[in-house]
Amino acid sequence: MGDGPGHAGPATPLLIACALGIEQFALRSGRSRAGAAAGPVTVLRTGMGPRAAGTTVSRVLGRDRPPGTAVLASGFCAGLSPGMHPGDLVVADETRGAGDPTPCTGTGLLAEALARAVPGRTVHIGPLTGSAHVVHGHERAELRAAGAIAVDMESAATLGAALRSGPRPVAAVRVIVDAPEHELVRIGTIRGGISAFRVLRAVLPAFYEWHRSLPLPRR
Repeated sequence: MGDGPGHAGPATPLLIACALGIEQFALRSGRSRAGAAAGPVTVLRTGMGPRAAGTTVSRVLGRDRPPGTAVLASGFCAGLSPGMHPGDLVVADETRGAGDPTPCTGTGLLAEALARAVPGRTVHIGPLTGSAHVVHGHERAELRAAGAIAVDMESAATLGAALRSGPRPVAAVRVIVDAPEHELVRIGTIRGGISAFRVLRAVLPAFYEWHRSLPLPRR
């Protein structure tokens, strides 16, 4: 018989996965003001694209990570909905990639924590879809028509690989750097990128709050 539900304790690790060096730098540089985590925290750079993300996460979780290690995919993304702006936050209620969608854990709590951590920034909740390449034009319209609110290349693969390695809490939070009215090819890209970087640097307190709220894995 396992223990009853409790809150995450010191032995419950958190793995935050991102693709790019600039994302890893933003997340790590926010640690000094993030407060205490519930357990050991690793900010893992997976490399760009779904294959690299899935392979790296599987390898790391397959080494000596404790069962139930929480996994949170983060970094930048492209928004799909009109009215989104660089620096807005996306909290996935599910990620969509190859196969069935992956439901995320504690979406509402995570969104509320982000609103406190980054006041004044809009937090969008909905499906986050995956792509093997940067999407433009009609591809964005098709993904939006299918119900997704944002797209990135690694989150779905990250969470899918995490769950294939064993049951665990999973989540995905992305900062919009590219939106329908603010595409990367336009002037303002640099300003939008700086805004997104500053937001990503500020999200760790919310990640830790989410992590502390998780039930202990059953033993």
